[in-house]
Amino acid sequence: MAAQILDGKKLASDSEKEILESVSVLKEKGIIPTLATILVGDDPASETYVRMKQETCKRVGMESLAINLPKETSTEELLLKIDELNNDKKIHGILLQHPVPNQINERECFERISIEKDVDGVTCLGFGRMSMDLSAYGSCTPAGIMRILEFYDVDISGMNAVVVGRSPILGKPMAMMLLNKNATVTICHSRTKELEDHVRNADLVVGAVGVPKLIKKEWLKKGAVVIDAGYHPEKCGDIDLDGIEEIASSYTPVPGGVGPMTINTLILNTMEAARKTLN
Repeated sequence: MAAQILDGKKLASDSEKEILESVSVLKEKGIIPTLATILVGDDPASETYVRMKQETCKRVGMESLAINLPKETSTEELLLKIDELNNDKKIHGILLQHPVPNQINERECFERISIEKDVDGVTCLGFGRMSMDLSAYGSCTPAGIMRILEFYDVDISGMNAVVVGRSPILGKPMAMMLLNKNATVTICHSRTKELEDHVRNADLVVGAVGVPKLIKKEWLKKGAVVIDAGYHPEKCGDIDLDGIEEIASSYTPVPGGVGPMTINTLILNTMEAARKTLN
């Protein structure tokens, strides 16, 4: 049997229709869901990512406030801008585009974002609450992956899951989300010895390390669920997907798998944050 394609692009498109309806209801009640995007400097890739998020807001009827700061911006100046957005009742979500210039303490700035507006899931408080299975906006890429798995009825309970990567907004929250759904989780990274052996034992593999085709298809267990969260200029991910349909039971393509669901989850979280202001 051919592997099932976990089509994140289609799922995101269907979700946008639902979000559009929810946004229309909120507008009737006088609330316009609004995402503030902060871009420091002029990194071309970051500019592209921010523009894509703004365009998605527009498609679903939401507003976006673009804040572009010069690359010389200091930590203190950025903190003041975040404080301003935290105090603005018309702003429901705040996105600080990663990475910021080296002179800025990125973690300090992430932590300044109000938990109610942390729709990108970047604060320690949000991570902690999510890890304890409490209400929080999970980091958008791993949360998007969990939505893909749920939509396609991939039962991860009891699976041996290997997450390759330990970043604070992808690998670590991914591991906690899988653990909360009763998977047995191993986190691997750049210093893991015998990475191949860990991958060979995995029922579910998440490539989240940021190295093109680091994970070889020969390492994958027959029938494994393969999730590739990487994307590189070569138009490939972190996993060698050539011929993957002969090995995996299901997999996310690159592109068109995880990426669309990352942005969709950000927009969904912003809409939910706006909805909560009704209470």
